[in-house]
Amino acid sequence: MSCCLLDFCRVQELRQVREFLFPSQKPAAVPDGSKDPAGENELTWDDSDWGSWEVSDTKEDGTTAEEEVQQGAPWLQDCVLSLSPCSDLLVIAREHKAAFLSAKWQTDDSGREEMTLAVSWSGTLSSEEGECVSSVICIPLASQKRSSTGRPDWTCIVVGFSSGYVRFYTENGVLLLAQLLNEDPVLRLKCRTYEIPRHPGVTEQHEELSILYPTALVTIDGFSLFQSLRACRNQVARAAAAGSDAVQPPPLAYKKWGLQDMDVIIDHSSVGIMTLNVFDQMKNASILGGFHASVKGSPPAMSQYMTVGGGPFTGFYYAVEGSSQPLLSHVALAVASKLTSALFSAASGWLGWKNKNEEEPAQKQKPKVEPATPLPVRFGLPDSRRHGESICLSPCNTMAGVTDDFGRVTLLDVARGIAIRMWKGYRDAQLGWVQVSEARGEREIATSPSMPRRHAQFLVIYAPRRGILEVWGTQHGPRVGAFTVGKHCRLLYPGYRLMGVNSVTSQGWHLHTQQVCLFDPTTGVLRSITIPFHLALSDKKSERAKDMHLLKRLTALLRSRDLDPPLLESEAQSILLEIKHPAIKKQALESLLTSKNAPVSCMTNVTRALLASLKEQDPEAVDESLLQLCSSQLRLLQLYTDVQLLHTPDSSPTETESLSVAGIEEDLARVGPILQRYAELNSRPSVSFAQDPGGPLPVRAFLSQLVFEGGELRVVRGPDTDWTHLGSFLFWGCLSGQSPLERVCETLQQSGISPQQLLSLLLTVWLNREKEILKRADAIRNLHTLLNTLSSMKGALDESWDVQCISPWWQQVRNACVQSESAGAALLAGLVAHRAAKSSITSLAESKLQADWEFVSLELEQWVVCVRQLEDVLALQTLLSLPPPQGSPGGAVPRCSVKSLLESGRGGVADSVAKLIFRQDAAPEMLQDIVQRRVGEQNSEEPVEELLQEVEEEKDGIQRLEELLVCVCQRFPHSLAPDVLWAHCCWEYVVQWNKDPEMGRYLEWSVEYLKMICSPHIQLGISTMMWNTFIVKRFSAAAFLMEKVGKAPKDRLCRRDVGMGDAAMTSFLGSCVQLLQTLMEVSPSSFLPPYPLFFKADSGVEEVSVPELCMEEVWGSAEGLASIAELALQQKAVHYPLVQHHCLLASLLHAAMSFSLRIKPLSLFDSKGKNAFFRDLTSIQLLPSGDTDPNLVAIRQEFLMQVLTGWVKAVGEAEDSGSAKTGGEVDWLAECMELASLLQVSADILRRHLVWELYNQGLDLRAEEVMLEVEDKDVLGSQLLVLTGQRLAFSLLHSQTQTKATMELLARLPPTLCTWLKAMDPSELRCPSVPLQQSSRLVSRVIEMLPENHAQYSIALHLLEAVDSLQEDK
Repeated sequence: MSCCLLDFCRVQELRQVREFLFPSQKPAAVPDGSKDPAGENELTWDDSDWGSWEVSDTKEDGTTAEEEVQQGAPWLQDCVLSLSPCSDLLVIAREHKAAFLSAKWQTDDSGREEMTLAVSWSGTLSSEEGECVSSVICIPLASQKRSSTGRPDWTCIVVGFSSGYVRFYTENGVLLLAQLLNEDPVLRLKCRTYEIPRHPGVTEQHEELSILYPTALVTIDGFSLFQSLRACRNQVARAAAAGSDAVQPPPLAYKKWGLQDMDVIIDHSSVGIMTLNVFDQMKNASILGGFHASVKGSPPAMSQYMTVGGGPFTGFYYAVEGSSQPLLSHVALAVASKLTSALFSAASGWLGWKNKNEEEPAQKQKPKVEPATPLPVRFGLPDSRRHGESICLSPCNTMAGVTDDFGRVTLLDVARGIAIRMWKGYRDAQLGWVQVSEARGEREIATSPSMPRRHAQFLVIYAPRRGILEVWGTQHGPRVGAFTVGKHCRLLYPGYRLMGVNSVTSQGWHLHTQQVCLFDPTTGVLRSITIPFHLALSDKKSERAKDMHLLKRLTALLRSRDLDPPLLESEAQSILLEIKHPAIKKQALESLLTSKNAPVSCMTNVTRALLASLKEQDPEAVDESLLQLCSSQLRLLQLYTDVQLLHTPDSSPTETESLSVAGIEEDLARVGPILQRYAELNSRPSVSFAQDPGGPLPVRAFLSQLVFEGGELRVVRGPDTDWTHLGSFLFWGCLSGQSPLERVCETLQQSGISPQQLLSLLLTVWLNREKEILKRADAIRNLHTLLNTLSSMKGALDESWDVQCISPWWQQVRNACVQSESAGAALLAGLVAHRAAKSSITSLAESKLQADWEFVSLELEQWVVCVRQLEDVLALQTLLSLPPPQGSPGGAVPRCSVKSLLESGRGGVADSVAKLIFRQDAAPEMLQDIVQRRVGEQNSEEPVEELLQEVEEEKDGIQRLEELLVCVCQRFPHSLAPDVLWAHCCWEYVVQWNKDPEMGRYLEWSVEYLKMICSPHIQLGISTMMWNTFIVKRFSAAAFLMEKVGKAPKDRLCRRDVGMGDAAMTSFLGSCVQLLQTLMEVSPSSFLPPYPLFFKADSGVEEVSVPELCMEEVWGSAEGLASIAELALQQKAVHYPLVQHHCLLASLLHAAMSFSLRIKPLSLFDSKGKNAFFRDLTSIQLLPSGDTDPNLVAIRQEFLMQVLTGWVKAVGEAEDSGSAKTGGEVDWLAECMELASLLQVSADILRRHLVWELYNQGLDLRAEEVMLEVEDKDVLGSQLLVLTGQRLAFSLLHSQTQTKATMELLARLPPTLCTWLKAMDPSELRCPSVPLQQSSRLVSRVIEMLPENHAQYSIALHLLEAVDSLQEDK
């Protein structure tokens, strides 16, 4: 195992960032027809420096290679970069612009999730004229929540500018804080965060932010900075939420040191607080103060700072703690001035004389800059010609790497202040550190567990001139890794972690931060460097490193697929024998045994050789775990080989075939028809992506599922597919008759696998390979033989087992059968196991009891119940496997088992059948006929199997459904009782309607199933549950919507408020009327007068006793949720007047939607009526009583007349088009009459209006039928006289085909009649062209209705004469 570079993140939108930061370098417009290479991939490979090491030859266009390199100089080198230690934020800045890139996860083409960095904010950071960004760092701030596990709460971006300002931003570019600490440009920003001390004597370092200026160093305490940034962020968030400006926070407290005695300072590092020992204290005192210098009793604590630059090359500064107080004098002054200006600004705003122009000069004034405290250099490394460029401090603050302008990298000892190592040939190098902890392993076992873990530090050097990344061991270690990378990369080393962490809050945290990252701008990839700890140990003499190299070599060898097996075996054996460490040798052996390319013979021979070599060694020096691993794996390999040889085609079975199982033929004859139908329905081809269970089991899969524990071989239960694959490897040859059963069972018994696990594997294969089992006739006999053989094994059946107790062995078989969803295979296994158990129990009982006694076994009773349950499940599963008809809602075939039915409660069977009926899209009337025929068939007591045999082979879906449904209903006479089945069908359809309200047919069929229920108690409960659960919410929404818009709403409004279209809403309201009417029929209402429409008889609940819901005897132990029918019986009785009140509203809404009428439905009721709506139907509400307001009655009458008008129009249109549809299946005439009686509207007025509308529509025959029920004939005669006049006026005056006869007739008419006809307006007639015979008959009816003394009686006589004359002329 060696160093490696791992891609952990990818930067997106890098081209957009470059164009934003370098607007002058945007690519020019590409002419049409040409191809832009940069447009193909925004992260194109930069080959501008290709061949730069060669002689700069002049090319054809006159440019040299050197000029090309300069033109294509990497743009990222001119930018300031900073990556958060958590790798979730990257900042790229140049001059006054910056782009923030935040982390997000996305899925690549292969389905793998990868982290990417995308632009989350970009913009301008500078606010002073002429300033630009000079340094940036990203500081993640720890969360203060107790549930935090170490992830940062947010990240603060600290930016230093050339003007001396330091500004703090959020991830979204919001400015939190800005402060001018010095008027010189900011050279470098660095941060130090809390680290847990590794040793008790190490001084705990405090968090700190250090800012370097050319002649000064400013340090800000991390704790106060953390609190200030949190407060600023909260203040900005509150101001943004309130829409006001944020209050400018006070300046930060800081220390400012004036660095002396250095000509030029380029970079710095803050080492932290250090305490000298007594000797170093006396040494420094004598050097500084001379022979007579005084020495303090305790060494003072000092903050150490290191700088690089020129004159001297490196400087060491020590600031004694407490010598300089934080600069706070101007802080109080700034706070006071801020408060004063804020109050003054607020007062001026209140008084109305605030002026923006007066504020701007005050704001542009630069704050006061405090002077620095002088700090002389203690000592340095003088080198007049060398100038340092950067310094990088190690994580444990003991070493530092320094780069200079001579292309050297110098390693410094921080404590002693000396150079301990130097590398040459690294011009423009970039440095970083990686600290690696030793893995907890053998060293902890060999030594004391309390010893601290060792740590190793590696120096990472990136040489851009050579395009190489190197890893060096410190202090004098060799180069342990080298990688060829691009020449334009950036090495990102933060050198800190989360801010805001201390020894208390970090308990239990798992801080995961990247130490060193390499950013390649050509590909946009961020790479992390992984270094194993053992590379810090001695190089060539390290046995562990050699063993790791051999392990890596073996891994590469096992991955190669073109290697010959003999060569692979010899190479792997030599490598394993050469490895020294037992742990690595064990790891190598495991790699070999889990390889998919190594054959079984190779594994066996290598493991045998390794075991032999271990036995030859000293027993005390051999690792016991490795020895046990070799011996156990060798036994498993031998078992795999033996079983594989037994299953080969050459080893055909030599045993004589056993006789047929006694009694099984009767069982198969009984279940044969339904089993055949089940096999036909489940033989459809299906897509499977799993490995074929019939194929050979790989040896690595075999070894992974068998383990030795305590000297016993045990099978590890894995996923079902692996378990089935292992069982197929062991038993499928026996079940299919291709392998010798006795020899296979003997081999498995000798292996030490328990019979219980072998039985579990056998049953798993049988149940999971059902399709193949049903095709093999001899599989049942082979299963019986295997069960008997396994039962005879030692440890299978307890010798002390009593026949009156339940056997754990056969209980395991029953558990597997009842849990399986393969109904056919489970039934066959149950039948075979029943016969095997019966023979075993019989022989055992005969040996214990006398021949005259007849024994009764609890075990056999359990088998009888289990077989009956399996037969019932097979019939039910066959029904559920019916394919849905074309165009109906389909879905996956539901699978059931005995266990699932028992756990689904008393209504599980009915619920499954109801879901099937929904998928089959069967009409309620058809199912009712099927169930009625089932009752007759039950009386005939004809067996189900004979019914199945009598049906023809080829039938359509309806006949097949009928056949299987009758079969299942006869097996579940109580669970699928008609009322229970209809209740579940009703509930299933209303549930499906609730999922898709546009399918109004579902709700209509649900109500139809509700009406088919015979028990009024169940009807009452189901109706109440439907209303409360699904209906009332949408019903109230529809009522309020119609009340709001004042008319039948359009499709858009219906979908928005009710959740369905206008057509579906009309169907929904009609179903509501039917539901409420059904509820009224079964409600207690003996004290109310009956209405023909809304009430048909006295309450059925009062006359019929509560039904008793039973279960079949074998299914009596079902536990779970109650059935829908049981829940219905638990519902309370409803209040009949309240139900009638809601039914009245539903009828009004349905009428308004059916004929698109204008209405505010709730306005048709008084305040009592409105308050009673949408209340619980079981509650007693105060309803309207007595006489109603005449104005309200007039509004109701007008609405009912509109309903009749709309119905007449629909009837006329239907007759004109020859359709039988007349506004739905509702009898609107009877509906309106009943509504009139409930709304206190005169029914005679409505009948007169209906007669007039029918004549107006030209439906004279229908009008004459209604006319017989009209009481006030005089008023009706007057109304119809006008209509007759309009008809005659149309024929005489407004017809486009006037003849000479009609003109002469018009001249002969009396003047009074002629004037009266001219006053008529035929445009009001919807059907003006009516045969004269109908008009003549109408006039005759009018004359009969009008009395002779009526004012218009004479006009009616003249009309009759005119119509007769006109009829004679034509």
